Amino acid sequence: MSVTAIACLAVFVGILYFLYGQQQKQQTLSRLVLLGLVTGSAFGLVLQLFFGEGNPVIKETLDWVNVVGRGYVGLLKMVIMPLVLVSMIAAVVKLEKSGSLGKISGLTISVLLVTTAISAIIGIAVTQVFGLSAEGLTEGARETARLAALETRVDRVSDLTIPQMLVSFIPTNPFADLTGARSTSIIAVVIFGVLTGIAARKVMAEKEELESPIRTFVEAAQSIVMRLVKMIMALTPYGIAALMAKVVATSSASDILNLLGFIVASYVAIFLMFIVHGLLVSFVGVSPKEYFKKIWPVLTFAFTSRSSAATIPLNVEAQITKLNVPPAIANLSASFGATIGQNGCAGIYPAMLAVMVAPTVGINPMDINFLLSLIAIITISSFGIAGVGGGATFAALIVLPAMGLPVTIAALLISIEPLIDMARTALNVSGAMTAGTITSRLLKDKEATAELNEANA
Repeated sequence: MSVTAIACLAVFVGILYFLYGQQQKQQTLSRLVLLGLVTGSAFGLVLQLFFGEGNPVIKETLDWVNVVGRGYVGLLKMVIMPLVLVSMIAAVVKLEKSGSLGKISGLTISVLLVTTAISAIIGIAVTQVFGLSAEGLTEGARETARLAALETRVDRVSDLTIPQMLVSFIPTNPFADLTGARSTSIIAVVIFGVLTGIAARKVMAEKEELESPIRTFVEAAQSIVMRLVKMIMALTPYGIAALMAKVVATSSASDILNLLGFIVASYVAIFLMFIVHGLLVSFVGVSPKEYFKKIWPVLTFAFTSRSSAATIPLNVEAQITKLNVPPAIANLSASFGATIGQNGCAGIYPAMLAVMVAPTVGINPMDINFLLSLIAIITISSFGIAGVGGGATFAALIVLPAMGLPVTIAALLISIEPLIDMARTALNVSGAMTAGTITSRLLKDKEATAELNEANA
């Protein structure tokens, strides 16, 4: 290793130490990520300007810088299966009892999942219109990506027919699926988690003395996994610095501008989905103009706080006092909307990434089987996944490997997350309020019809 490369690495270590110092000052994760983006990009730019493309010093330096970047991506992959399994079990176990409550829950969740599917379609369309591509942004050089495309994977979801895809979702060996043995392992783990949660609920109903221990165990397991997620997310600034250093040092100006194109395209997709929300509430007799006027303060708070969970109290209050949604429906839609079917994080984002990265591994993103598989997987995997911090990234980390696609782009684009996540959070909250409004109006119509039928009888 040359002395020059060692000197460059010393500078990079200094950048990591600087980020660590800022982290100790209790800076917010958003600010730390931006610092990682700026310092990593600056380091990569200096390497490119001083040594030029293809210089062995850059290669020697990046070989060690990649230890940080790839290590961070590896940790993200590590937490996927535990996160999926525990989240699905907890989501089912925590559902409340009651027939009417079950009806409300079912309708609310259905609206959330349908709007997530619509948001995925919008994300796909916008990505195509803007001509976004992952070229130059994915792990490794273009040649490496093209070489990987030649490695056939007969069990890849996009290569299966719809019936074969549905059968492949069945968790015939859940322990093997927890190791990621198949391309459909993640969906299989989702199904296994749901079935396990249902079994747990049945045991709780049959043996009341076990209800408290089961709930305590699930709560403890979920808390541990969430803590693990937070530990990994704390490493994000360092991973971003390393990933951006590699991108800038090895990419052309057009590749860097591609990030800016992604930001603009994301906002366009989010805006279009807000229009869809307005159209949906208009179908149940609510004026879109009045609807957004009434929920605007809630959306503003969601935009600035970037937290769907923190917005729940305002969400519930606005639904009850402004939209005349019954308290039970308002509470359920706000709570479910913070964890299930988030239109921005679980719908638009993974759809855009999948369409961007598919061509790098030889997949036509406009192939009908690929599109149907992608929309179905996004809708299914959105259940219970997007509620964690960095939910959009974890939603993408579930969708991309399930489609047989590389996941590095999901980690890399965390660098521009703060610029997009504000609008995505506002869209998530709007989706929850849309679900509550639609559920309320539909159930009122059903009740009115039932009363009319009883009167006629």
